[in-house]
Amino acid sequence: MPGPTPKAELTRWVPAWYSRNRRDGESRYFIVLDHDQRDFVFRTRRECRATIKERWGYIATRRDLRAEPHGWRLPRATRVRITVEEYSAKSDAKG
Repeated sequence: MPGPTPKAELTRWVPAWYSRNRRDGESRYFIVLDHDQRDFVFRTRRECRATIKERWGYIATRRDLRAEPHGWRLPRATRVRITVEEYSAKSDAKG
């Protein structure tokens, strides 16, 4: 039987997408990767907010995107705790 798995916890900042409209209601999710596999996990809130402004800042000036049917809002810098554990296929095997 394997011993305890090493575990690490990290506190980081990620952009949280937020939208609200009549069709879908309220939507929230974390943006961790973009279509180019760019990582959106940051050590500081300042870095996260700067990236949000650079990447999605146009939403603040686009009334058409904030209105129905889209209901987009500027993503918010959100603090998250990430837990890293070693994965062992043996410990998950059912036998």
